Amino acid sequence: MYRTILGMSVLAVLLGCGAPPANVSEDEPAEDAAEPPTAEATSLFGKPLYPMELSEERKAELGANLADAQANYDADSQDAENIIWLGRRLGYMWRYHDAIDVFTKGIELHPDNFRLYRHRGHRYISVREFDLAAADLEKAAELIEGVPDEVEVDGAPNAQGIPRSTSHSNIWYHLALAYYLQGDFDKAASAWETCMELSRVNDDMLVATADWQYMTYRRLGRDEDAARVLEEIQEEMDVIENFAYHKRLLMYKGLVDPEELLDPNADELDLATQGYGVANWYFVNGEEDKAREILDKVLQGKYWSAFGYIAAEADVARLDSEEGSS
Repeated sequence: MYRTILGMSVLAVLLGCGAPPANVSEDEPAEDAAEPPTAEATSLFGKPLYPMELSEERKAELGANLADAQANYDADSQDAENIIWLGRRLGYMWRYHDAIDVFTKGIELHPDNFRLYRHRGHRYISVREFDLAAADLEKAAELIEGVPDEVEVDGAPNAQGIPRSTSHSNIWYHLALAYYLQGDFDKAASAWETCMELSRVNDDMLVATADWQYMTYRRLGRDEDAARVLEEIQEEMDVIENFAYHKRLLMYKGLVDPEELLDPNADELDLATQGYGVANWYFVNGEEDKAREILDKVLQGKYWSAFGYIAAEADVARLDSEEGSS
């Protein structure tokens, strides 16, 4: 059922940084503040996943952005741009199902808008609906064919405020990732190759795509292809946001020790991102016990929407399934 987010007032956003829960109408009293938050996703092991706690400063910033997006939507709820930004702003606040609902309503109004499928596909990845994500992103790739590539505006800008990804590269990046998370490494490899053709616009996109492409080739035993991916990677590159991917690639080249990436004081996002890269490195090099140890540490973290965390979940679930069937 479509949630109440589309009918709520801007004032509600400003005061509460969010809509009423999906099962509470605006005429009903809000649920008690002591009640636990609603789970935004379920892990591949059946565990409910709740939004991460945000600092008051970050919550205020994101809440103000969401209020602006809601105001624009309220002014014109048929406009695709307004729909997209409302969905994106909800996603930044870990409200993934609300975001999916918004994008779904948008697709009903604009069935040929590739951006709506691209963003809904991303959020289907967040909630572990990989089949739905792949279907949306395949549709986005179909719709965008023949459309000139352009820079995609960031909703959460990097430190320099310079967007690095593009409309085409984002679709293929997320599609390749969806295949990877499904364990369909052949499809993922093909999609990463297309994505790489679109990712040489700057070094940030290059290293992000190269990292996943390298890991995919290694999973397929295509070590020569993996080695060729690393030929473009240098110690000095114009990277302004994807530092973690760059460092992982340097590790694959043997220029950084794997243990250097496992900083015990790392924040939750770095734990997921770097931890998964190191675990995958050990896994493809035959040290499965070491890989599993690190994967388990990643899954003890809190940043469950990170792609590294989701990939760790998918790998552990696959390993458990293989062990159970043997």
